[in-house]
Parts: sequence; C-alpha cells; structure tokens
Amino acid sequence: LDSVRPSPLKQFFFTFDQEYDGERNSEGERHGRGKAYLPNGDTYDGEYKHGFRSGQGTYRFRNGACYTGEYLQNKKHGQGIFYYPDGSKYEGDWVNDQRHGYGEYTYANGDIYTGEWFNHNRHGQGTYVYKDTGSKYVGGWVNGNQEGEAELIHLNHRFKGKFLNGNPVGHGKYVFDIGCEQHGEYVQSEQVK
Repeated sequence: LDSVRPSPLKQFFFTFDQEYDGERNSEGERHGRGKAYLPNGDTYDGEYKHGFRSGQGTYRFRNGACYTGEYLQNKKHGQGIFYYPDGSKYEGDWVNDQRHGYGEYTYANGDIYTGEWFNHNRHGQGTYVYKDTGSKYVGGWVNGNQEGEAELIHLNHRFKGKFLNGNPVGHGKYVFDIGCEQHGEYVQSEQVK
C-alpha cells in the first residue's frame, strides 16, 4: 500500500499545480505567463517575474471587482483600470497599489472626477462633473477635498474664487451668462456653542 501513495514532496507539487497553471523559471518560481487560483476565490491571469505578479495582468476578485493593468511585485503599479463592485471605475495611474498620478474615476451615481491623485486621494488639480445637474468644479484638491483656487460652473452662472473643505471661502465672484457679475466675500459663520 505504501508503494502507491505519493511521497509528500510529490503531493506538495500536485496541490501547488492545482492553484497555478503557467510558466516557471529554472528555480521553480512563477515566471512568464500564468493563471493563479487563490484560496479566497480570487484569480489572476497575467505575467509573473520571479514569483511575483509583474507586468500586464487581470486580477478578478470574488466580490465582483476586477483590475486589468500593470503590476510590479504583486502591487498595482503603472497604468490600469479597476472596476469596483458598486459599478464605479477608476482608469489611470497606480503606484504601490494606490491611485497616484493622473486618472479618471467614474462614481456609481455617474459623477466623474478627472485629474491628479496622491496616495489614493484626489489631490492637485482636477475637474469633478456632477451628473444630475451638469455642474462642474474645476480647480484645486487637497486630500480628497475641494480646496484652493477654483471655478464652480453651473448651467447659467459660475462662481470663481477659493474653496476650503468643499465650500467657498474669502473673496470671489459670481459671473452670470447675461453679463452681470457679483463680487463679494464668503465669511465662515461662528458656531453657536
């Protein structure tokens, strides 16, 4: 009976090969093209270098999310598209698994942000278009919030000035399509204690 039972080493490779189908280098590492079946139900189909996801690939999450793009040592890095389970989508630059650089995020409600990203947040210059109203914010962002010089453009008028935490602050002006302008200053109201 012992002569037909596989050795522990052979059993290990048999189980391992069930989880990965693809090319290997002389050291036995995943190297080249291959498809991996992860224990949590996720799959990866793409390029490997020395055992790491590196190069082009598609990672499908069990929850319905999907990333197609570039990898470097198992992390999203370079250009890629991430489809989220709620129907939203990000297409753009990735660094070390974070949205970082320039990209476009389409939210589940149809709003779209196009611009700069830093460590997974809208940060720098960008444009946010509100689908329901057609209004758009064009200007600065800090850690995901509307901040700095910007324009808030509506159907028949616009506001040009500074923003802080998504609200106008300080000097600014409204410009109406009929040619009128209204100049003024936004002052933050005192909180009643």
